[in-house]
Amino acid sequence: MNNALLVNIFRFILLLAVQIIIFNNMNFLGYISPFPYILFIILYPVNGNKSGLIASSFLLGIIMDLFSNSGGTHATACLVLAYMRPSLFKFAFGLSYEYQTIKINEILSPQRFTFILLSVIIHHFTLFLLEAFQLLYIMDTLITILLSTIFTIIICIIIIYLIKPNKR
Repeated sequence: MNNALLVNIFRFILLLAVQIIIFNNMNFLGYISPFPYILFIILYPVNGNKSGLIASSFLLGIIMDLFSNSGGTHATACLVLAYMRPSLFKFAFGLSYEYQTIKINEILSPQRFTFILLSVIIHHFTLFLLEAFQLLYIMDTLITILLSTIFTIIICIIIIYLIKPNKR
């Protein structure tokens, strides 16, 4: 096994454990639910195996569904994010994506922030719309999407800076 695979397995397990143990028990004001476990999909290597990303995203989502009793909403949201990830890279980074010269866990630039923001919005939009599944609650759903997105982005940026490798 190479080093990148071990890092991805460790990241998968760690983010999933932190989400299940800490963040699944948080619900601020009934609207804010942080989901930093999607950092696994966001930080997956650009030149990594695409089918591996789809399979691991499904596994990540289905494990979250098992622990959250959410009936497949996390798996669907993770699959949608994993499927749309190349398009998000092209939108946020342009030609840099084609040459695979980007690393998300480096210093935060406007392109990286745009990528993280769009990724979190797509995941949360899919997750919370499937969770509500009624237009009757559309305002509550939109408020939940907005507030949870803001809180998740803040937590994701903090986690990225905590796990960022030091350059000496």
